Amino acid sequence: MAPVRSLAVVGTGLIGASVGLAARRAGVEHVSGWDPDETHLATAAERGAVAPVSDLETALAGAELALVAVPVAALPAQVRAVLDASAASCTVTDVGSTKGAVVAAAAGESRFIGGHPICGSEARGPQRATGELFDSATWFLTPIAATEPERYKLLHGFVSALGAIPVAVDPEAHDRLVAVTSHLPHALANILLNQAGASRIDGHEPLAAAGGSLRDMTRVAGANPRIWVDIFLENRVALGDALGEHRRRIEQLEAALTASDAGFLARWIGEASGNRRRLLETAYDDAGALQRLRVHVLDRPGVIAGIAQALGAERINIADFDLQHLSSDRGGTVTILVAGEQEAARAADILEAQGYGVVVAPVLEES
Repeated sequence: MAPVRSLAVVGTGLIGASVGLAARRAGVEHVSGWDPDETHLATAAERGAVAPVSDLETALAGAELALVAVPVAALPAQVRAVLDASAASCTVTDVGSTKGAVVAAAAGESRFIGGHPICGSEARGPQRATGELFDSATWFLTPIAATEPERYKLLHGFVSALGAIPVAVDPEAHDRLVAVTSHLPHALANILLNQAGASRIDGHEPLAAAGGSLRDMTRVAGANPRIWVDIFLENRVALGDALGEHRRRIEQLEAALTASDAGFLARWIGEASGNRRRLLETAYDDAGALQRLRVHVLDRPGVIAGIAQALGAERINIADFDLQHLSSDRGGTVTILVAGEQEAARAADILEAQGYGVVVAPVLEES
């Protein structure tokens, strides 16, 4: 049961509406919602995420916790407005992906604690909202010296009740952290795709010849510019620093290639292998046991469901699943992660018996 009885959600897009749905699932008795976008508000209300109200003051009336879920550029002003319009008993938080400007706008208010759920959805709008969006997601909280312990305890408990994992971090450290883990990857995905899309090599179109590597590395390229322009500019200092460090590492690689330095390249790849293992270990209980099955499939209805049903019927757990579509004629490749060599071999036998071509390999190669 959530420690909050009355919640006000200010901004009812995907995140705000998802918070409302998750809060209701957690047992919050009253979830009011307000949004200057009447279409968003109406959709969130239809989904059962919030009880809609016509103005900010009404939304905040009696709220123990107010959560601001508006675009990054609008966050500082909206948080300030919520602090000014809410009662002294109301704790205020936000879900923005940068913290510097909004913490500054709160001006040391003990009632405000910044927040940022890392929930990784590319969907948009309240129609895509789900109460399960935050399950097992890291949710950064950015208390400051002035933060009242009881308010932090309330927010920490609320976030936990939504299914997320609250993690305290300094606001400035938060912005440097997400610059490396989120904003830099988005910037590099755009760079890679624009580089490939702007060139021809001896008459060949790179995008037409692209394999899985480019698709995997550019999944987030071209994300909603109305959101990402603001994020890049709000976190421009930390992102600029991350790009500078990236440039230094690119120059190291260039120097190694110029010098034909095989030793550097081997150490460099080995370091990346170790870091990838550490990354996967945050997502899987036994990353070292993961086996990758690549299955060629034709482009026809029911193929994916058939594979999942066939493995499920034999009680083989799919740890992860991905589809790379090549074309209507060529079909695509389904990548399935299974824990353990024996389970992977069983899965391969089942799928091969159904006529699929399967290639099995460990996710983490031994160095």
